[in-house]
Amino acid sequence: MKKSALGVAVSLFVFVFASPVAHAQGSAKVSARKHLHKSSSASHAEHGRHHTSSRRVAYTPSSAVNVNVGEIEGLGATPDPLSLKSNEALVIDQNTSQVLFEKNSTVPLPIASLTKLMTALVVVEAHQDMDEILEVTTDDIDHIKNSSSRLRVGSRMTRANMLHIALMSSENRAASALGRNYPGGVQAFVAAMNAKAKELGMFDTHYVEPTGLSSDNVASARDLAKLVMAAYRHPLIRDYSTDTRYMVNAGGYKLQYISSNRLVLHSNWDIGLQKTGFINEAGHCLVMQSKIQNRPVVMIFLDSRGKYSRFADANRVRAWMKVRKPELLTQAALPQG
Repeated sequence: MKKSALGVAVSLFVFVFASPVAHAQGSAKVSARKHLHKSSSASHAEHGRHHTSSRRVAYTPSSAVNVNVGEIEGLGATPDPLSLKSNEALVIDQNTSQVLFEKNSTVPLPIASLTKLMTALVVVEAHQDMDEILEVTTDDIDHIKNSSSRLRVGSRMTRANMLHIALMSSENRAASALGRNYPGGVQAFVAAMNAKAKELGMFDTHYVEPTGLSSDNVASARDLAKLVMAAYRHPLIRDYSTDTRYMVNAGGYKLQYISSNRLVLHSNWDIGLQKTGFINEAGHCLVMQSKIQNRPVVMIFLDSRGKYSRFADANRVRAWMKVRKPELLTQAALPQG
């Protein structure tokens, strides 16, 4: 009798306390779906250029939703001839803006630390003093994802070094400090980020902060290709983003940083610019400028499942291009904004 009563008590405990958790998880998924809208589907391949798309998603972000957006809407079900693990992808010829391969490339999704590429572009084009010493403060602590950082509060280094480790190793506190030390502060910096996006014709893009920790930072692969080409014009961004390792003096202590992109360590890759990113809502992301058989291309991979799958996707595309040698299509040029 005592055992029976105990069993009933345990069952009630599990029901009362587990049910709200399950309900909350289900509500998060429903909430995320409410932000997304499906439309027409299309798939075609011609002259070595591939285009696959399962739906058009209009993503209205919500920081309260901590679930993967692309997976919820089934973007992973989109077939593609290369079997990419990225739910969204785009490859274009840098010289002509010709689209060579695309998959769901107009879908706005959270972009995680790819945000820092726009952060860098705004800093460099503002012509701020790169030798000015900036200090990490409590304002740079991550209260969005509660992530940690090796860069302690009170650390001091030049703006150039902050930019270097933000691009190369995706250092969040460095990116935050760069935004804070913009004329007018973070609010003015974010306004400048969105203004630059509009100037570049990135009309599916929106920024709310400079690190990418917020899922409210969104863009499509097509938009990000425009950002990569604009950032590539600046030698400083090219050099910092593709450096393999870098030691900084943070004011009383030194830190060794390495690249967040394993491909820059491989001599068989010729990479001119890169940036990685990851948060749960965005999946694993990667943008790169590279030369493949002396042909400059821009590659965008969003919402890849698995830590290394975005790099494997880049290798798949490179192997495909070497075999197929996709033609330049005059009708497939990326629209200029």
